[in-house]
Amino acid sequence: MRGAGRGPAVVVGALVWLIAVGPSPAQDLPIVDTHLHYSQNSWAEYSPADIFRILDHAGVRRAFVSSTPDDGTVRLYEAAPDRVVPVLRPYREAGDLGRWHQDPSVIGYLESRLGRGIYRGIGEFHLTGSEARSPVVRQVAALAVRHRLFLHCHCDAEAAEVLVGLDRDLRVLWAHAGMSAGPDVVGRLLDGHPTLTVELALRSDVAPGGGLEPAWRALFLRHPDRFMVGTDTWIPSRWAELPAVHAWTRGWLGQLPPEVAGRLASGNAERLAAGGR
Repeated sequence: MRGAGRGPAVVVGALVWLIAVGPSPAQDLPIVDTHLHYSQNSWAEYSPADIFRILDHAGVRRAFVSSTPDDGTVRLYEAAPDRVVPVLRPYREAGDLGRWHQDPSVIGYLESRLGRGIYRGIGEFHLTGSEARSPVVRQVAALAVRHRLFLHCHCDAEAAEVLVGLDRDLRVLWAHAGMSAGPDVVGRLLDGHPTLTVELALRSDVAPGGGLEPAWRALFLRHPDRFMVGTDTWIPSRWAELPAVHAWTRGWLGQLPPEVAGRLASGNAERLAAGGR
């Protein structure tokens, strides 16, 4: 997966926080995880029942799920429609990750799957700035607006800015806060684009060692309605780490005012899933 690799740091951060500080004031805060995949690489190891046991253990009330292929998402949704927010990837197989934005057949595939009427978003997909300008991406954006769906994009700042500029009604969820973008860059984009929201999966730099980094804290207070939390289970081992990840998440959420912590933990995600900004 392009740009991945912060997972172990998050788990270590969770353990450091729990040992050094103890339980967070936000330890019982319900979580909506906005970045989970139940892809084919996890099916043999984890049944849907196993997945929901893990979510229960981690205190995850609801989850945004996308998968390669999409069958994994459908399996989880059919098992517990009240707990799964289905998001449709443009990937029919793993090899589509780097080429989907150049493949016109993606549009027909998405339209056929959207006929189920269960999806709330399209993604999580990968793009760079130049790729976001392709005709296929513009068609996907138009499809999202027509069906009142958000786009979930793993992309750089340039691509995120291109996407939100395609249509004033297009809602974009920026995965990993751009993975490497700092709070200054994220803040600039949020200031200028009201339809952009951000999830923080794999961003261990938000709270290195468990302590909330001051620049991120200031940004969360400036835009309390625009951030969400997530994990990213792109490989099967990430499922076992999910409870520790959210122990760490609750650790830094507990350093925010309770109302802001509740918005980041679940409120903002619930609003996006319901079709709001």
